[in-house]
Amino acid sequence: MSRVQFFAQPTENFMLKERLLTAFICAVLSMTSLHTLGQEAIPTVPQTAAKSWILVDADTGFVLAEHNADELLPPASLAKMMTTYIVSKQIDKGALGEFDNVVISDNAWEKGGAKTDGSTMFLNPRSQVPVIDLMRGVIIQSGNDAAIALAEHVSGSEDAFSELMSETAVQLGMDSTQYYNSTGLPEEGMVSTARDLSVLAREVIQGNSAHYAIYSEKYFQHNNINQPNRNRLLWRDSSVDGLKTGYTQEAGYCLVTTAKRRDMRLISVLMGAPSDETRARESQKLLSYGFRHFDTKQIYSANQIIKENAKVWYGEDDFLNLSVSENIVLTFPRRSEKLLTAKTIVDEQIEAPILTGQELGRLQVSLLDKILVDVPLVAEKDIIQAGIFSRFYDWIILFFTRLIS
Repeated sequence: MSRVQFFAQPTENFMLKERLLTAFICAVLSMTSLHTLGQEAIPTVPQTAAKSWILVDADTGFVLAEHNADELLPPASLAKMMTTYIVSKQIDKGALGEFDNVVISDNAWEKGGAKTDGSTMFLNPRSQVPVIDLMRGVIIQSGNDAAIALAEHVSGSEDAFSELMSETAVQLGMDSTQYYNSTGLPEEGMVSTARDLSVLAREVIQGNSAHYAIYSEKYFQHNNINQPNRNRLLWRDSSVDGLKTGYTQEAGYCLVTTAKRRDMRLISVLMGAPSDETRARESQKLLSYGFRHFDTKQIYSANQIIKENAKVWYGEDDFLNLSVSENIVLTFPRRSEKLLTAKTIVDEQIEAPILTGQELGRLQVSLLDKILVDVPLVAEKDIIQAGIFSRFYDWIILFFTRLIS
């Protein structure tokens, strides 16, 4: 069916007042296109000492900046984000209880316990530890023994759990990620990318609300051993409340960080930094860049009328308003809001019967010819068919209209 186009302007400065109630759609602009805005609108991305990194708005998924974000790299302990994500989902589904006791196997102790050189929760073999304590042991202490114990408890073995991790990655759209263990310890073929890990970080933030607060906890004590969270930015920046550090000799120093200031939450993923201090400093640099130079704003609200008095044929009502069914939120370079344009594309011939919420067009919001949003325009109300004589009259009008055109 052909469509006729109309133009409209988005509402001005519609500020977020509460957490978004619905999902929204936002297309990702490349940094090349952003640079066309000029230096005043989008300043130069800071130089960053890491092999790969990406900076993303957590709500919209908009990529503010990136460097080698699709390079395949070992994830180190960033892999544990998937381990705790899966465990949290199991708790949400009722398959696990937070205070279910987990028996610590000899295998978990041998591969990740106190006698190893890696991060450990210092679990005692054959002891019983609640699931929620093991979650803290993984997130805060980065304990390899805790990650293996959880994997074995959920799937029976770490190998089986690793398959579940990879399957979950596919479901989330992490197309370049492959898991072979629950810890991130070096294993051939176990890789991810900064982009994929930003996808996982968004899921952790948005979907793990019951357990997300653990990522901001600075200390956790087990076995009379109190260990600090390895994320230095939790102490340096009060807006930072997660997420996860990682290190192996092969991977270098890695850090997934998230911070919220005002109504904007950003995620930075940095992989392959040369030192612990560097990964913290460079992550802070990326976050500061994003918060300083970008805005995230709601420009339309759910059920807001976008197109008034669209013509309806064969119905008891002759006209119908079209609206958007979801909040529409955008991330864009600061001072570029005046460059946003909105276009409505409405079905050329709208015919009754019509149901509330039925798609009858599209709303597109663009920045310098780059489409940021493309969402349905839907019917505001039901319209039933008119009687036979009214429908016949409309048919005659349409017939002669087509004949003339």
